Amino acid sequence: MRQFRTYLGTAVLLLIWFAGVQTRGETPLPFFSDAELAIQYRERCAYVIDQIVENTDPNDFTRGSMFNIAANLHSGTNIEWARKRIVAANEPPTGAMFWMHPMVLLMETGRGVLNEKDWAFIHELWRTYFPYRGDTENHWIMYYASIYLAAEMRPDAGREQWYNGKTSAENMAEAKEYISDWIRITTSYGQGEYDSPNYIEEYTRPMALLAGWAQDPEVRQQGKMMMDYILLDYVVESLDGLYGGAHSRLYPRYLLQPSLTAGAAHGWLFFNQGEYRANSGNTLIALSGYEPPPILFRIAHGRANQGYVQRELKRTRWRLRNAGPDAFEIDEKSTTPVYKYSYVHPDYILGSSQGGLLQPIQQQTWSLIWSEKNAQGKTNTMFGLQPFSSPLEGTMYFASDWDTVTNLIARSKVDYDSPDKLEGGSPYEHVVQDESTLIALYDIPEGTRFPLINTLFSRDLKHRIEDYSGWIFGQGGPVYVAYRPLAPGEWREVDWTGLLKSGAGAWFSTNFEKLAEGSQCFVSKSLKNGYIVEVAPVSDFESYESFQAAIRALQFEFSLDPIPSVAFTNLSGKMLFANYGEPLSVNGKAVDYTQWKLFDGPYSYAERESQSLEIKFGQERYFLDFKNLRIESTILPAE
Repeated sequence: MRQFRTYLGTAVLLLIWFAGVQTRGETPLPFFSDAELAIQYRERCAYVIDQIVENTDPNDFTRGSMFNIAANLHSGTNIEWARKRIVAANEPPTGAMFWMHPMVLLMETGRGVLNEKDWAFIHELWRTYFPYRGDTENHWIMYYASIYLAAEMRPDAGREQWYNGKTSAENMAEAKEYISDWIRITTSYGQGEYDSPNYIEEYTRPMALLAGWAQDPEVRQQGKMMMDYILLDYVVESLDGLYGGAHSRLYPRYLLQPSLTAGAAHGWLFFNQGEYRANSGNTLIALSGYEPPPILFRIAHGRANQGYVQRELKRTRWRLRNAGPDAFEIDEKSTTPVYKYSYVHPDYILGSSQGGLLQPIQQQTWSLIWSEKNAQGKTNTMFGLQPFSSPLEGTMYFASDWDTVTNLIARSKVDYDSPDKLEGGSPYEHVVQDESTLIALYDIPEGTRFPLINTLFSRDLKHRIEDYSGWIFGQGGPVYVAYRPLAPGEWREVDWTGLLKSGAGAWFSTNFEKLAEGSQCFVSKSLKNGYIVEVAPVSDFESYESFQAAIRALQFEFSLDPIPSVAFTNLSGKMLFANYGEPLSVNGKAVDYTQWKLFDGPYSYAERESQSLEIKFGQERYFLDFKNLRIESTILPAE
């Protein structure tokens, strides 16, 4: 891994971060001042840009994205190539909002570099190409951030100069209203497209654009603060740069290898974790000039030896129909709460949501990831699901009719209507968690399209043992895993239909056969079903055998009729009782979801509807107040 270390004065000071804060391992982590962290971050940004410039062939006008063009314009290199490539890359323009934001980036970096002919060509594109606004949360924020900045660059342009027949002033006003409204809803009730290792950059890209180039100081501050907010949301559930926990959206190949995600790429750029990998979002951010607050780096690297619980409140995507009894309205639009629970340990993250149809198509209800010295190429994960496919879900979230919606979904998300898919929610899945223990229960009606549950045992979950006790044991890196199915099952290859490994969906499943090779799924077809997952660090036990013995000795009872239920005393000695459809009971006390906060963990806190976020590390506090667009940094006095 390319390391970036800048030495100022007497070089690196080997100090513990702040009073009372422990560090991972026995050796204290190095202390870096805010200035040192800023310099290191800028060096990584410069490296991102330099790599693009170095790999640009000025004689090849058929290759190079608009992100690459922007990097060259920023650096003042290969200008003639850039001018010609702008034209070639836009004959014709495609991509809607995915065209808009790199075009805006190109325009911002092209100030003072592009000539009148270049600008005339670009302005004509904005007049004649009508980019689709899209239908998801990330589409809309990319769309409005882009049109805001494009219009701000031409504040006096009239209706005849824009594809939508609106003046620059009208476009800016509409975009600013949406951006402000999205921020208000997100900081009050949580994102609808929450915590996605893939789609994190579809939010950091537009926010970095605003933070870097908005001329209106209010909009610029909104971009900066939301970048901080999104990165905090990521870092408190990250492990060496990998995004853990429950996720709203993930594609199959990224489910199998977390190191391939945009989140992992961000981990390197922002916090020097993991490996460098070319990433368009990182390119835009590096060019924007945005700098993360140093407290986020300290959280990423200075967390305590012991694990911690991170609770978060998110929401579902807007529900058009079939909203359900738990739905509530925000501005006359229906949504449902998502209760996220993650146990973040130095060696692993086990995280979950409550189950149900929380996000269409690509939901990951729960996951386990563990640390690897080099995560690239590793399938360091485990997860399970009921592969639900039904027009009920499609019509809940999409404005399509019952008879055609499933087919429309499967045209782009090719594995949606397949029994061996790896992502998706189910109305028949109920998941609860307490620290390193997860219990999943299923009550699947007769006639359900895919009446089964799948649990991934990846190829890097090694030393698998099917024990006489009914437990299945495995080891993933520094972690022992115990899995107890409540009904019989069988082992199958990951893609047993052959759909994804055949290349269906192009980039959607690129290299899937190689990524899935050696991994298996435990597939159970019992309608009333479930399993327990118990995770522990290897360092807590003398041997693998002693871990197995400890699991076998745990008190455990379950019943599948009339509904699935489990009574289990875990390795921590807690007595857990889970009943399908009811809150988890821990030592006789039921979890009260009505008290769930927007953020609740040792490094973050926010009340629901507060439009604020407190970020904490040791004595350091970093407070985001979105009502007043104010940032406050303080150091608490030592106790």
